[in-house]
Amino acid sequence: MAAAPITQDVMTIPRKLPEGPTNLIGLTRDGLRSALIAKGTPEKQAKMRAGQIWQWMYQWGVRDFDGMTNLSKAFRAQLAADFVIEIPEVVSKQVSKDGTRKYLVRIAGGHEVEVVYIPEEGRGTLCISSQVGCTLTCSFCHTGTQKLVRNLTAGEIVGQIMLARDDLGEWPEQGAPNVEARLLSNIVLMGMGEPLYNFENVRDAMKIAMDPEGIQLSRRRITLSTSGVVPEIARTAEEIGCLLAVSFHATTDEVRDSLVPINKRWNIETLLDALRAYPRVSNSERITFEYVMLDGVNDSKEDAHRLVKLIEGIPAKVNLIPFNEWPGAPYKRSSGNRIHAFADIIHAAGYSSPIRRPRGEDILAACGQLKSATERARKSRKQIDAEAGL
Repeated sequence: MAAAPITQDVMTIPRKLPEGPTNLIGLTRDGLRSALIAKGTPEKQAKMRAGQIWQWMYQWGVRDFDGMTNLSKAFRAQLAADFVIEIPEVVSKQVSKDGTRKYLVRIAGGHEVEVVYIPEEGRGTLCISSQVGCTLTCSFCHTGTQKLVRNLTAGEIVGQIMLARDDLGEWPEQGAPNVEARLLSNIVLMGMGEPLYNFENVRDAMKIAMDPEGIQLSRRRITLSTSGVVPEIARTAEEIGCLLAVSFHATTDEVRDSLVPINKRWNIETLLDALRAYPRVSNSERITFEYVMLDGVNDSKEDAHRLVKLIEGIPAKVNLIPFNEWPGAPYKRSSGNRIHAFADIIHAAGYSSPIRRPRGEDILAACGQLKSATERARKSRKQIDAEAGL
């Protein structure tokens, strides 16, 4: 018997489901087909109709059924009566001096999450969230100081990609070829939350993002970052197939227990065993070890040598992340000299050890800084619930 999935006692949907038409965003292809059949589309036509609607939504970015011109007027009218095409609402957008964009996004129930777009030469990366808040309480992470509220639905996850494409003006015109140099070319599941505690919704959203008749992102352009939910790691390779990153950050269990408390459940040895067995690990699909550099905590030369020893035999690269400070943070960033000395030891052992350039720090959009504090500053929880009809 297969092991039960690792989940949390947290709701994925609002406590009170909205009444009215069904939102098509986030449904799988089979789910979309079933929804059409349930509303009267003949089974023989449902697969074709679902494919047509799918392309309109995810390839061309059309949200109005009237714009789906290869469907009959009568069918479009019926769709408009039964369904909606809705993505999360952008409440605000901040643009950093380095071009990074941070979106505050409202989802069902009045809750908010943050999404970050990072432009780079020849590419652009969108950092998306999988939960409202986070349950992991990693001590160096600003997001971890916000309590977990709920999981995001598949529609709320893929909707983050769609709203960014809206803002970037990147939906192609119908019939136009997709250009190779895309403004939004990469996805990282490194925003708010632990993706592997919301596995099914993350999986379904990424399947939509990778669909060749939709958003068309390669699985190698998607990276899922986990703090180490060991039982779901192999499943990530088998059911999503994207690249894997691990929020590692320490070389002893004592230090990692403090920085990444999930280590108390699955310690470093258990995590590394799972990574060595990762079905997709290879020299062409290396596992990324994320390592935030904290002054006097995990940045010694001894730490660097221990890290090399720990990851021995795993096709890997090590991303060194200068700590991005936030108000009240209990740590300080390692010095530039210390970070470069650490990187040199990793590189000398044969591993790529890029030092991540902080982006969007002036708008608190850098790694570990996401937190929808504006939600609490602007409204009380009672007000938010009242507006959502809860």
